[in-house]
Amino acid sequence: MVCKLCGPKLSLCGLVLSVWGIIQLTLMGVFYYIKAVALLEDLPLEEGHHTIEEFIGQVEAGYTQNAYNCWIAALLYVITLVVSGHQFWLNNRSSVSM
Repeated sequence: MVCKLCGPKLSLCGLVLSVWGIIQLTLMGVFYYIKAVALLEDLPLEEGHHTIEEFIGQVEAGYTQNAYNCWIAALLYVITLVVSGHQFWLNNRSSVSM
């Protein structure tokens, strides 16, 4: 038996937010992956650096880690999209059959 977890308005809201989250986080992941300079301030960098190579290595590792984090979050939004879409389908199916 399949149960309804939310109503039609909440499931539609979940669909819209999921699509937006997937688009935004996928694009942010791409921009982190290509090392966009505008995102440099969002990297988790330590304060003291002894050499420039150490700083560059830490920046590149930060860009890569943030790109992976964005893509993982986008995948979580895909799961939310599937659940919201299923709930939306259930609500529309039950309202038509009544």
